[in-house]
Amino acid sequence: MSIIDDILNFLYPRHCEVCGRLLGQGEKILCSFCLIDIPRTNFHRKEKNPVSEVFWGRVNINQASAFFYYSKGSSYQKLLHKLKYKGREDIADYLGKLYASELIGSRFMEYDYLIPVPLHPKKEKIRGYNQSEKIAGGFSSVSEIPVLTGVLVRHKNTSTQTRKGRFDRYLNMEGMFGLKKNEKIKDQNILLIDDVITTGATLESCAHVLLDGGCQSVGVLGLGTA
Repeated sequence: MSIIDDILNFLYPRHCEVCGRLLGQGEKILCSFCLIDIPRTNFHRKEKNPVSEVFWGRVNINQASAFFYYSKGSSYQKLLHKLKYKGREDIADYLGKLYASELIGSRFMEYDYLIPVPLHPKKEKIRGYNQSEKIAGGFSSVSEIPVLTGVLVRHKNTSTQTRKGRFDRYLNMEGMFGLKKNEKIKDQNILLIDDVITTGATLESCAHVLLDGGCQSVGVLGLGTA
């Protein structure tokens, strides 16, 4: 297989999605240098962290974390942009697997189901996939926690949250999500999966719906946080 891989790499060279270096044998999506240099938060090691604090006094979140920091214009923000807007489902799957591998042994491995934040059907049709669902799929393949879709649903298709402040984002989320009748979530521990956590308004809305629907507890995970 290594000879075949070498031939394919020669004919169709693969490059690191962060720095652009030619990927070597065994490397995928990121080169070894950029893999090491991921600006990890390590928030999963601290019950009280900047991501969990986002939800204090707003909704009862069991625990919360994000994989890495990103800043506007940074290479790692561009990586998230590719998985979200450029059709790079493979990046979402890769990062989901990578984050799950780093969380082995933590309490984030103890949930009953993973639920990705849903997109409105019209937006998902345009994009071709739900990036949070792809992240959850990668995470599930390592953690073996099943992904539950079609239970949490998005009622309204809103404009992007990117340029909204915290209060405007909260107002934008009112009545946004609903729950289909499903006995699977009753008394279960649910881990919500999203791509980016900023003000937490979207995840807060999802968590309220799940808790009101009978979940035992809700945790939150994102790939990036500002």
